[in-house]
Amino acid sequence: MKQLIVLQARTGSTRLPNKMLMPFYDGECILSILLGRLQKDIPDAKEVIVVATTTAKGDDAIVECCNNMGINTFRGSEQDVLNRFIMTARHFNAQKLIRVCADNVFIDTRNIKKLYDQFITSDYDYQSFCTSDGTPSIKTHYGFWAEAVTAEALETVSRSTDEPLYHEHVTNFIYSGIKDFKIRLTPIEETINGIESHKNLRLTVDTPADFKVQQEIYADLVNNGREITPQNIINYLESRPDLYEIMARTISENSK
Repeated sequence: MKQLIVLQARTGSTRLPNKMLMPFYDGECILSILLGRLQKDIPDAKEVIVVATTTAKGDDAIVECCNNMGINTFRGSEQDVLNRFIMTARHFNAQKLIRVCADNVFIDTRNIKKLYDQFITSDYDYQSFCTSDGTPSIKTHYGFWAEAVTAEALETVSRSTDEPLYHEHVTNFIYSGIKDFKIRLTPIEETINGIESHKNLRLTVDTPADFKVQQEIYADLVNNGREITPQNIINYLESRPDLYEIMARTISENSK
């Protein structure tokens, strides 16, 4: 059974166009940094990682970046992201997918490895993480976790609804309870102890403010020889309440 790690990436973001390819640190962009981090923690990364981008002309640059790193790509619909993932799975003959949002530059790559190893032998349709109130982690602003889904489940969603919401947000239909899927959600506290006490932690890049704050965090960690781990990020931010204040404002302005 083939399983892939699929990064969702495009340049056509409304709030921050070209965010994937803007210089982020030392001449590298978010996409190349994230791909580099995954390659360190995922065995046979170049065989199992695919970047799913769009057929838009602007995303030629996404493909070029991936080609330069030896990473496979697939190009599909810009608006129907569900279909893009389905066609990616079909193209590579994959039955299971680990979905990664490429604007999460600080995603916990070691946790992705654990999820990858668990899901490949499981019989769940969908596996991810949740807050203490049951909210799937994909709907939070933390930016640390990926999600796993079967290609069959995505095909079921496509057959079940034409609602744009569920075609833009790939897995929303699955955990919405509309249809019965076999789901496993692990509390995020089990992966990062005390994480829910950091309510203003926002590590997904959607806005210019996100980009600037996360550039500063990343640069400080790397320049001081610290690994990119959730705990190191949290430790750093304890001394930077000013960054938490910016994150809090951005969360308020961009609630999901």
